[in-house]
Amino acid sequence: MRTRYNAPWIVSFDGDTPDPGHRLLRDGCVVVEDDRIVHVGRDCPVEVDRTVDTNAVITPGFISTHAHLNESPADKSLGEDSDRRQFWSTSLIDILPPKGAALAADTMRACADFSVAEHLLAGCTTVLHMGAQSAYVADVAEQAGIRAYVAESFRSARWLTRDGRRVDYEWDEDAGWRGLEKATELVKSVQGRANGRITGFLNPAQVDTCTRELLTASAAAAQELDVPLTVHAAQSMVEFLEMTRRHGRTPIEWLDDIGFLGPRTILGHAIFTTGSPWVNFAGDDLGLLARSGTAVAHSAWVFARNGIALESFARYRAAGVRVALGTDTVSQSMIESCRWAAIIGKIVERRSDAVTAAAVFTAATVDGADAIGRPDLGRIAPGAKADLVFWATDTMNMSPLRDPIRNIVYYAQPADIGSVLVDGEPVVEDGEVHGLSRSQVAAGVQAVGESVWKQWPDVDWAGRTIEEHFPLSYPAAL
Repeated sequence: MRTRYNAPWIVSFDGDTPDPGHRLLRDGCVVVEDDRIVHVGRDCPVEVDRTVDTNAVITPGFISTHAHLNESPADKSLGEDSDRRQFWSTSLIDILPPKGAALAADTMRACADFSVAEHLLAGCTTVLHMGAQSAYVADVAEQAGIRAYVAESFRSARWLTRDGRRVDYEWDEDAGWRGLEKATELVKSVQGRANGRITGFLNPAQVDTCTRELLTASAAAAQELDVPLTVHAAQSMVEFLEMTRRHGRTPIEWLDDIGFLGPRTILGHAIFTTGSPWVNFAGDDLGLLARSGTAVAHSAWVFARNGIALESFARYRAAGVRVALGTDTVSQSMIESCRWAAIIGKIVERRSDAVTAAAVFTAATVDGADAIGRPDLGRIAPGAKADLVFWATDTMNMSPLRDPIRNIVYYAQPADIGSVLVDGEPVVEDGEVHGLSRSQVAAGVQAVGESVWKQWPDVDWAGRTIEEHFPLSYPAAL
């Protein structure tokens, strides 16, 4: 089946020029045959089986290179405004451990249902999930039609606090090795599912919770399996100080020392690097990342809500670092990921042109695809996968329309997306995700939240209720 989509705007891709990249095509067409794009242009020299006239901006689907689909919805309305100065503003130590302990298999699955829907509704067609319940994530991703890379996270230790001041590590190296074995089995079990839409990768969880041996074995396994490899690194001052205490090296330097960096590696966040005013530590972390071909998954919002910023998106790109975007935690909208990356990048550099809509849109598409070794994703060009998003041109957010990329990055909302295709098949139509009910997944995560809040005193180090730990924004009315 060959389908021609006509549109007033198409974000096409030109890879055959000295300056390859996206191009804005006016009044053109995209021809899709089965799961692939076979033609893009103003004219249509190929025969088609049907023609669809749209009043849309057609763009490639977004790629989230960092997501935790099994738990992120439960983060909403927890620690956004809380004081964590003793942990340098990170939520990792006194929020994530009790939240994670309160989640069970059924609640994590409810989160996964919600998360897949949320990604698709905001134009994300490819997502890299790392965490737990990854086999279930693969199932729901196949059902809903999203392209998903899934990884079961593993580690040699966990961090926690017993007094609200210090960070402790509890080590269980055997658990790390068992986790690696389980993770590789998952990769083998999902490879090639759903016309190749579902695949696996490896995620040793955090640089400070994994031994050197586990990390090097993970890198070797990723090489053998030919899959991406990711780890959280340089994501907090707690971690940075711990790694420099252990090794006298920054997290990035240590990963380079042990041979973990490389073209198949994606680092989650990589914010606390040499040159950042947070660390006041000399070195050339960005040079190491650039020379090794390592990618960074940048999730601007989750850090911005804690008063932390990547410093900066523009500086990393100028150093030659490949920066892709992720969703990480709520909101799981790649529109918001683009928006916050652009706005915060401008603020950090104190320049309106420091980080442009074009730069973050490219990071969310082409750069994300390249980070996972998929030159057939993130672009509208012959031979690429037909992962397409159709944006309205006549809504309150999208009009007046002169530059579709700026409108999408700075003003659009999920409601402006009319439909989404993955592998040429519609997965979102009229604001509904195929195979998932918006009302049902919303009710599901409401129940998840209430379960987590109720259990909070049982899992919090101080036995605090959720209201004691995170008071409501205003006092309850009498």
